[in-house]
Amino acid sequence: MKKIVLILGVALGVLACNKTETNSKEFKTAYIDTAEIIEKYEKFKDEDAKFNVKSEELGRPLEAKVRAFQAEAQSFRQNAQAKGPQWAQQKGAELQQREQQLGIEQNALIQQLQQEGAVLKDSLISEVKKFIKDYGKKKGYDYIYGTGDAATILYAKDGYDITKDVLKELNDKYNASKGDEKAATKEEAKK
Repeated sequence: MKKIVLILGVALGVLACNKTETNSKEFKTAYIDTAEIIEKYEKFKDEDAKFNVKSEELGRPLEAKVRAFQAEAQSFRQNAQAKGPQWAQQKGAELQQREQQLGIEQNALIQQLQQEGAVLKDSLISEVKKFIKDYGKKKGYDYIYGTGDAATILYAKDGYDITKDVLKELNDKYNASKGDEKAATKEEAKK
């Protein structure tokens, strides 16, 4: 009995493998290492260099303020004992307030740069995806897979897109459950 089950399992496995092989031969597929594209695409490199220059330019005024603050803090440490505790307390509070303000400025600059960097990266990735899609159509690919940091399908023929069908069923199911909830609420209200 165990031998029959084992033989049947092996036979089904072989048939399943054969069926998969014939289906995979029907499609023209390829893959792209997205991490390598990001690393080696010249436009990515150029835009990254421009962004780094812009970051440095925007950061220079803040760096100058930080250096001035550090010099003033060093002077404070040297003069604190000589000028007395009252002066040290007042000057220390002023320095602390300036340090907090510099921290706020630094955080704002970092946030601005992160937002600008994200927008730039998104636009470049969209551009690359569009290129890959056009390339796939031109070369007759059914699927182009992505590997690397973002492993996704980068291109597929429109006929293989079942998004609308799945979305319709999800929405129908959701709307039906909403209708059931409304009916249940009306039933409870009648009681």
